[in-house]
Amino acid sequence: MSRIHPTAIVEPGAQVDESVEIGPYAVIGANVTIGARTQVGSHSVLEGHTTIGEDNSIGHYASIGGRPQDMKYRGEPTKLVIGNRNTIREFTTLHTGTVQDTGITSIGDDCWIMAYVHVGHDCRLGNNIIMSSNAQLAGHVFVDDHAIVGGMTGVHQFVRIGAHAMVGGASALVQDVPPFVIAAGNKAVPHGINVEGLRRRGFSPDAISALRAAYRTLYKNSLSLEEAKVQLADLAQAGGDGDVHVKALLSFVEQSQRGIIR
Repeated sequence: MSRIHPTAIVEPGAQVDESVEIGPYAVIGANVTIGARTQVGSHSVLEGHTTIGEDNSIGHYASIGGRPQDMKYRGEPTKLVIGNRNTIREFTTLHTGTVQDTGITSIGDDCWIMAYVHVGHDCRLGNNIIMSSNAQLAGHVFVDDHAIVGGMTGVHQFVRIGAHAMVGGASALVQDVPPFVIAAGNKAVPHGINVEGLRRRGFSPDAISALRAAYRTLYKNSLSLEEAKVQLADLAQAGGDGDVHVKALLSFVEQSQRGIIR
């Protein structure tokens, strides 16, 4: 028995694994590739130059691979690439990239993307990311592994959210959130280290203690950013489990283009 509902439309040229399930009235465009065991809900539209990996679950009425919401877009064949084992819930919108950037919007593996989420053009999401309902990413946003973005949060274009960071619900984010940090508010401000998340992911007490010290250096010791960077470099050579994580925090701060929340 076919796994494609008879009311679904799969355009010639689409590459759909025989194990893929496609619900009623879904539309699959000619340049779409869907990997094994992926499920597509009813009334969803998958279009553009979109590649979807294996074991994904796409909810009803999702819009995947649509044209970027960028007035400079002129129909270039830009892409959306989605990895494996992602859950993408109802009414989510994921757009392709633009030639002003790399031309690719990408989502990694094992992400949980809840209803009504928007991921704009040229965004890059890593692995194991949670985006709660109605979270909205403008173009060119980077979200690193294990980050959590709260519901109804808006993220300004070109902002980066670091690994293991957590952004509270209904926040407005206009600058970068360093890895391991909790941010919340309109406009978002830092609220400590994501201790509970780090414990759940197996970070040692020594590593968490080092990150707490790094947070105090960055946010609580009345240091300028340049002074804090110097002290973070010293903390990263303490010789404990936390060194690699403090180095990652320092590297993020040094590479920030929009500046970090502070």
